[in-house]
Amino acid sequence: MREQKKQNAKIKDEIAVELVKKLDYDFSIADKDKAMNYGVITRTIVLDRMVEQHLKMHENAVVVNLACGLDTRCYRMKGKYLRWYNVDLPETMEIRRQFLPETGPIYQIAKSAMDDSYVDDIDYHGENVLVIIEGLTMYLCEKDIRKMFFIIEKSFQKVTAMVETMSPFVVKHVKEKFIEGSNAKFTWGVKNGTELQKVVLNFSVGQEVSLVEGMKDLMPVYCVIGKIPAVRNISNKIIVLEKGE
Repeated sequence: MREQKKQNAKIKDEIAVELVKKLDYDFSIADKDKAMNYGVITRTIVLDRMVEQHLKMHENAVVVNLACGLDTRCYRMKGKYLRWYNVDLPETMEIRRQFLPETGPIYQIAKSAMDDSYVDDIDYHGENVLVIIEGLTMYLCEKDIRKMFFIIEKSFQKVTAMVETMSPFVVKHVKEKFIEGSNAKFTWGVKNGTELQKVVLNFSVGQEVSLVEGMKDLMPVYCVIGKIPAVRNISNKIIVLEKGE
């Protein structure tokens, strides 16, 4: 994590730094993709802030982190939740277990976000649930989005979902260098929370935060640039969806 090494780093995460050292991977590709690099940093800044605020307001919440990859937010939020479940595909979780052999209150579930049986592995007794969906929706189709939220809706009584979304313009016109050579590609996006709510009808939009807010921390000039509607519109967003009892 390059940001961690800066003197005025906006993210402090020693576990992530150690993880990068252990991984046999050439991160120079990511370093060259400035848009992706800044996107990940700003997303982390914004989501960390939002998750921390939510957990302060909802004591003893259960957190479900879908498509977690090697995300280390569960450590940065340590002590602020009741249980934390990292969920991802079996092949991804096999790698995660090698480097992050987690135990309670942090749990690992090796299943897809579209596999409704993952909820069987969650110890749930009606607590407030926070679902984090970061870096996933732009690689799915609308049918998968609907299925993922149907599972969430039917499984938890009180749930808040924080969902990262990409604008349709970026989906169509931007290619991420970091995923070149893989089968992954941007496939889906929505303009805003209103459009997302049309896809997941039984959730209401609680908040919508542009990742421009994270860029302001990295580059103060975004305090001005970020006011331009076009800039805010094409930036990824974190949309908060609520479902009551």
